[in-house]
Amino acid sequence: MLMPSRVKYRKQQRGRLKGRSKGALTLAFGDYGIQALEPCYLTARQIEAVRLILTRAIRKGGKLWIRVFPDKPMTKKPAETRMGKGKGNPEEWVAPVKPGRIMFEMVGLDRKTAEEVVRLASSKLPIKTKFVYREE
Repeated sequence: MLMPSRVKYRKQQRGRLKGRSKGALTLAFGDYGIQALEPCYLTARQIEAVRLILTRAIRKGGKLWIRVFPDKPMTKKPAETRMGKGKGNPEEWVAPVKPGRIMFEMVGLDRKTAEEVVRLASSKLPIKTKFVYREE
């Protein structure tokens, strides 16, 4: 699963997912993509689930770009622990995603197949998404 090899600080503050994405608003590499319509924290497991579906569909003929990376640690306190005694330990890695961000791009499929594959992949994500394609 995706995670950074090394981070400067073990624990991060949560932050806010307010507003639209600053970058990655248009297709940069592929012909088809999945664009986020809602804010969320995408876990490494969710990114991996989508990657598996897309790579199976593309096979050897195409290429896939994953434009989100889980570099934010999410902490969790152990079950049945009293309040206080500091912040919990990092449990999973997440990628903060804001509305408008292109999360995945691909090339090497026809449009009809790409739409179907994106529909399957989007069902693995916790947010509403949109199929985007390059205008000819």
